[in-house]
Amino acid sequence: MVFPANPFKPTAGVMPPVLIGRESISLDFREGLEDGPGAPDRLMLITGPRGCGKTVMLTELGLIAKKRHWDVIDETASDGLCDRLIARIAPKPGLVSGATIKPTFMGASLGEISIAPALRPASLRDAIAAHLHTLGKGRGLLITIDETQDASLEDMTAISTAAQHLLRENAEVAFVFAGLPSLISDLLNAKVLTFLRRASIKELGDVPLDEVRTALASTIRGAGVSIDEDVLESATRATGGYPYMIQLVGYGIWRHARRRDDGNDHAIRAEDVKIGVEQARAKLGAGVCAPVVKRLSKRCVEYLMAMAQDDGPSSTSDIANRMGENMNYANGYRQRLLDEHVITSSSWGKVDFAIPFLREYLRAEYPNGNDEGASA
Repeated sequence: MVFPANPFKPTAGVMPPVLIGRESISLDFREGLEDGPGAPDRLMLITGPRGCGKTVMLTELGLIAKKRHWDVIDETASDGLCDRLIARIAPKPGLVSGATIKPTFMGASLGEISIAPALRPASLRDAIAAHLHTLGKGRGLLITIDETQDASLEDMTAISTAAQHLLRENAEVAFVFAGLPSLISDLLNAKVLTFLRRASIKELGDVPLDEVRTALASTIRGAGVSIDEDVLESATRATGGYPYMIQLVGYGIWRHARRRDDGNDHAIRAEDVKIGVEQARAKLGAGVCAPVVKRLSKRCVEYLMAMAQDDGPSSTSDIANRMGENMNYANGYRQRLLDEHVITSSSWGKVDFAIPFLREYLRAEYPNGNDEGASA
């Protein structure tokens, strides 16, 4: 009998076979739609480090809305976000105020529109209202924005202003924003965005290992493949509860077991976990950690390497001493790394890695403190 297809999906944004540890968010959102206009979870902010499953969570909430026959508009923050939203929600510029067609190649229009910044809040509000008017009773519109930390203040002001008016008018709408943890301080603290402070904030962290173990067991055994408890425990611990690593580990051990299998075994063994975990760590390092380190300056990497000597949060004074610099000098690199969302300020005078497994990656790649791979 052929070994079953691999059920694990370590691809950014792709729905995994089981959504682990996020059920409460799905339930809150579902209840928000059921409870009608005014429900707090119709305005939601999802935050967490890279690879924690924010995009997957947006996909899941979109599926919940679609099952209720709502329309869903998904966008990723970048230049022109608000104009793109208006174009997608109300493709006919005549339906909104202040809209003009953008000229395109050879005079052909692709339906893009340009809105004067001052008119964007009203234009987006008009576009959503016009869209809602076309929907039947009981239907609504969900707008999700991924990577919200990359949105301009002007676009976020327009979106939050439009959302504020629509929610006050009891319109059948919902807004879900997702981004890095800095999203809360960078956007919510802006005076023009005080409305977003009322959002239901969902912080995605590591998944408890007992939930990881249950999910791995159900996924593996549910596909007709056996795994002993001690082997399952090794695979579980290797994930560290990091959602992306859960998928990488699952995918790696499954692939090795399938290649080893002779057609009669259909089991995941200790050797599969050993090789699969090694491959998962390599992929995590190459796909997540290496690109981050590569774009940093040499001294920023030295700051990270000084942090990597600790097993947990690092004292900023200890880091400065390890770098052989005074606090003011070292704090300049601390701020750069905070701005790049590579580290977090865990408490007064303490910093920690914002990217899971970055500490382990630095220890493996630069065991002797060699940071030649970093830019000047």
